[in-house]
Amino acid sequence: MADDFEVPVGLFQDVEDLKAQLAQVTAQLRTLTEAAEVEPGPLPDQETPPDEAADEEEEDWAYPPFILLLEEPQYSDELRALIEWVEGVLVPAYLGEPSADSKWCHLWFEHPPAVARLHALWLAWQELTDPTSCGYTGPSVWHRDHLDPCLRELRAPNGPFAGCVKNEHQVAHRMPGQVPSAWSHTDS
Repeated sequence: MADDFEVPVGLFQDVEDLKAQLAQVTAQLRTLTEAAEVEPGPLPDQETPPDEAADEEEEDWAYPPFILLLEEPQYSDELRALIEWVEGVLVPAYLGEPSADSKWCHLWFEHPPAVARLHALWLAWQELTDPTSCGYTGPSVWHRDHLDPCLRELRAPNGPFAGCVKNEHQVAHRMPGQVPSAWSHTDS
């Protein structure tokens, strides 16, 4: 059966191309290694070995905290920043009028599941809208993987705002564009 196997002519050309590329890379590698006769020393401003410096950077790096795990006053500070983003970016740009099939509560920050989802959405937005960390496709990924699923869950008829309908609560619900700032209210 091995005699029945025919090798396509293009395969031989591909193999020859690979051999030529390998020979070229090998020659470049040989040139570079011969040119580097002296082992590189530490950089002038480098005081610690690279492995130790990497360990220190990891220890110094603080990941964004998940809001529901924070205690006061960090919770309030993080919530204020989240409210600012939701009211300044998310609500005006992405939310239409609430309806029975697409709910929204202007007091979303009183719903822990909404706070958790919106905080996660905001953290993803911070990362994925920075071209230096994720390139120029980050916003597209944020819309597809984060915004759309989050809004579907939040605004679903059985989502965290399921009971938030006009005239059903003590709270007067408003259109998303008219959401007041949650922390700048003055008690009259």
